[in-house]
This record gives sequence, structure tokens and C-alpha cells, in this order.
Amino acid sequence: MISATVHAADDLPLTVPALLRRRAGERAGHPLLVCDDETLTYADADRRSASLARGLLAVGAGQGTHVGILHPNGAEFVVSWLAAARIGAVSFPLSTFSTDAELRSLLRGADIEVLLSATSYRSRDFVAALREAAGGLELAGGPELAREPPLFAPALPALRRVSFDVPGGSRVPDGILAAAEEAVTPADRMVVIHTSGSSSEPKGVIHCHGPLIRHMANLNEIRRYTRGEVLFAPSPFFWIGGFAFVLLATVVAGATAVCSNEREPARVLDLLERTRPTMTNGFAPAVASLARDPTFPGRDLSSMRRGNLYPIMPPDTRPADPGLRHNMLGMTEAGSTVLLSEDESQQPESRRGSFGKPAPGFEVRVVDPGTGRDCPPGEPGELWLRGPFLMEGYYGRERGETFEPDGWYRTGDLFTTDADGFHYFGGRRGEMIKTAGANVSPREVEAAILELTGLTAHVVGIDDETRGQVVAAMIRVPSGQDRPGADELRARLRTRLSAYKVPRRIVFAADAEVPMMSSGKVDLRALKARLSDA
Repeated sequence: MISATVHAADDLPLTVPALLRRRAGERAGHPLLVCDDETLTYADADRRSASLARGLLAVGAGQGTHVGILHPNGAEFVVSWLAAARIGAVSFPLSTFSTDAELRSLLRGADIEVLLSATSYRSRDFVAALREAAGGLELAGGPELAREPPLFAPALPALRRVSFDVPGGSRVPDGILAAAEEAVTPADRMVVIHTSGSSSEPKGVIHCHGPLIRHMANLNEIRRYTRGEVLFAPSPFFWIGGFAFVLLATVVAGATAVCSNEREPARVLDLLERTRPTMTNGFAPAVASLARDPTFPGRDLSSMRRGNLYPIMPPDTRPADPGLRHNMLGMTEAGSTVLLSEDESQQPESRRGSFGKPAPGFEVRVVDPGTGRDCPPGEPGELWLRGPFLMEGYYGRERGETFEPDGWYRTGDLFTTDADGFHYFGGRRGEMIKTAGANVSPREVEAAILELTGLTAHVVGIDDETRGQVVAAMIRVPSGQDRPGADELRARLRTRLSAYKVPRRIVFAADAEVPMMSSGKVDLRALKARLSDA
């Protein structure tokens, strides 16, 4: 067991309304968010969210009301979240990538009562999608939300209001808004974030004001995210990385976040040159197109001195071997990052692949799933978490379905530790491949392919009538690089792996052909389907 001390600043406001008041007072004209051509200062965020909060109060929203947010990254998302949080409502950010069926499922499963939505985003018509989700019900959703009759749709029995414009509530007195804000406590629910659903159905993860704010304060201290920093992070705000590790953490720090919805890489590069980010965070594949843009070599991105978006960072900040920098483990249930290190330097070879140590406030165990005993260093087991910053639970599920009787949460992630307490990822328990009665670790096969070819592989098990499962691999081949023959690769792998671990099905693919989710994770269900059909 490894313990970590909770040490967030004692005077930190522990509710969103109190935190926003402080930042708006201290940093009124400072940008909270720059998203393409839009700049939202802390004073703007306070003023605009107050107007929307009055609009929500005018239609009966308040403490505990479920407010859905269907906006892309940008000021409208930020204002919608702040408005809901400052009156004690619970925000439910919804993925703008959801299909119509997924959107209906999210709205119904989350019991959304008020929905704040964009009319469209890129090719998605949200008005039509929501009309379909509501069983064909006509949606007015104008700016005068209080004047519209409430909705009653059997397909979405909790939903009463939809707004495609930011509604105001000028008739609600200032004293009512102030009283609603004062009634919010650190123990109140702030947000329910859905997991990305890469290998199972999305689950709604509940986080409360005080724990999530304190967790971001601790993480900010470790990564040195202070009010003087400008953070570029292309992470969707509707998932935990973008919501907590970027948006909430920025408000906690009093800093500036930069994001973009542009599809043209050159326009994003224009934004980065203009805003001069000092830090980056996210998944490197999300910025690969920027590094490939013809204008990239002539860009001045020298301000970006720290972070992990190596492809677009200055050459002198990029590690010679990224595998010798500490990784971070984030998960929705832990409120973003739970394993990390403040040491950003090159590590010794013995720490290759390290994910660091537990964040403050988390107890961590690596447990043998069969016996329940703690695994010694070097022995793989399941990562268990416990602590005050862990989620309250999953929406709609009893606590006993989620936690052990003594409060431990079983993550399903396989890890080992070393003698110094650093953690190393070994895959998901559910990813273990069972072929003809033998267990195969996808990570072991992926590592062997990388060692022999220098190519990144994604290994999964696919159903087989005789063996139960067989090992299958999709291997990324960069443009212009020669690919080995599948039979030749299998022969080489047999010198490193037992025969049953060698992939029986191998597909070579360009980066763009690997099924990915917008979170930067591989879509495992789509990957298995592709390999099954190959």
C-alpha cells in the first residue's frame, strides 16, 4: 500500500461559485480561454454565466438539477458549466461525437432535465438529432427559455427544457442568485462525466465540487501549472482530461487555456503563434497533422517549453527517447490523473515505461486478482484505488456494485511496481487473450513487434471456433516506410515469443486507418471488428 498526503492550499475556495468569484476579482481582464477567434476573460465568464444562471433559475433549475451540455470546446461550454455549477445544478457534458442513438441513450440514462445545446457542430445537426431523440417532439428552445412551455416526451421522461441559445433571466433578482451560490457546498455534485466507452458502454462518473477542486490544485502544484502559464490542450471538454485536467485546472490556477475547433492545421498553427502557449498536454496523435503541415517548419512555437505534445514542441524540448520520460495514468473515475511524476527529466533505462507514483490523496495497491494479496515488486496485478478524490460512484449504480466493502475501487488495469515504488502499465484485465487455454498479454506481443520492427502495434484477441480466441495485430506503418511481410514477421517473432503468442492474423495499416476515438485512445471494439473481418 502506498499513501499520499492531501496538501492542496488551505485557503482554496472549494466550490465553483466561490472559486469563480475569487478569480473574477483577481484576474478580471485575464483570458480564461482562447478558442480560435474567441477570447473569454474571467470577468466575461463571471458576467455571462451569471446571466445564464438566472435563466436556469427562472425555469425552476437549482440544487441538484441535471443540466446537459452539448457544446464543442469553447466559451459556450465554459459558460454553460459555470452557470449550472454556481446554482448547485449538476452538469452532464455530452459528447458532440455521439450518434443519434447514443445521444438518446445518454439523455435518458442521465435523466437530463434541462439541455443547453449548440444547434450544430461540423456536420452534425443537433436540432434534428434532439428532435429525433425526443420522439419527434417540436423543440422551440429560444433564448427566452422561461416563456416556452415545458417538454413532455415519453422517450425522454425527465427532459423539460432545451435551449439552443444562451437564455437570460434578467427578472431573477441578484439576491436569489447570490443565495443559490451560497447554498452550494463542497460535498455537492458538480459534474457527471461519461467514460469514453472504448471497450464497454459509457458509464456516468460522479464528481463533487470540493474533492475535484482539491485534486486539480494538487496536480497543478506537481506540474507547476500557475497563473502565468498558457496551456494548449486539444482535449474535448466533455471527457475528464479536457474537463478537469484542462478546464477546471485552469480556473483553479487562474491561468489561460487555448483550444481550437479548426480543421485546417495552418489555422491552428496561426492560433499557437498568436497565443504563445507555454505548456502542452494531450495525446500526440491529436497534433500529428500540425507537424505534417507544409508551413510547420517556418513556425515560431518556441514558447512551448513543457508538456507532452512532442511533435509540435521545439526540438530542444523533445526527449531523445520518449519511453524514458514518465507517463501519466488518467481515468475518469479518478478525476483525471492518478499516477504521475514531477520529474520531467530523462529516466534511466530501468524505468522505461514508468507511470510515476500516486497523486496526493490516493492510496494505491497492486493486487493479485485471484488471492486478494498485495503483489511484491515485479509481479503483475490489478491496480486498486482509494481516497477522498476518487469518484462518488457511477450514476444509477449502487455503491456496492462499484466499490469493495472497505472502499477500494478495482480499476481493471494491470500494473507492476519496482523497488522504488514506480508503476508500470501491463494492459487491461479484460484485454488478456485466452487462446487454447493459454493467457497472452497484448502488451508483451506489442513490445516484441516494436523491438523487431520499430513499428507500433495494437494487439487484441478475436473469437475463434476452435481456440476460443486467437492473437491478432494491427500494425501502423508510416507513409513511405517499407512494411515487412506477415509471414516473415511471424518467423522473427517466434524467436522472441512462444508460438501461441505469435499473431495468427496481421493487418498493416496507415495511421489514419487505425480506429481511434477522439480521446486519443484506440477504439478496441472497432479494432476487433476490423481484424475479425480481415
